[in-house]
Amino acid sequence: MTDAVARAAEVLKGHRESIDRLDAILVYTLGERFKHTQAVGRLKAEHALPPSDPAREEQQIARLTDLANRADLDPEFAKKFLNFIIQEVIQHHKQHQS
Repeated sequence: MTDAVARAAEVLKGHRESIDRLDAILVYTLGERFKHTQAVGRLKAEHALPPSDPAREEQQIARLTDLANRADLDPEFAKKFLNFIIQEVIQHHKQHQS
């Protein structure tokens, strides 16, 4: 193995270690987020509130789009990701109401 290939392998290893740590952060962050949305779902069920809040969802998408732009992340990807999470949360809220 040449020195250049060995250096590239070390750089690659470092990137992969960072990616692994970031994946863990994402999973734990989503877990924490869903703890709160589950609590919101129970609260909505207790007070006969609808499981979805389109105005709040629209605000969140706008906020996330702005954050994505500032973070140099594709805003369309960010919207798809948030919409996926929102749909999952709504399903949880519906389960609390049944």
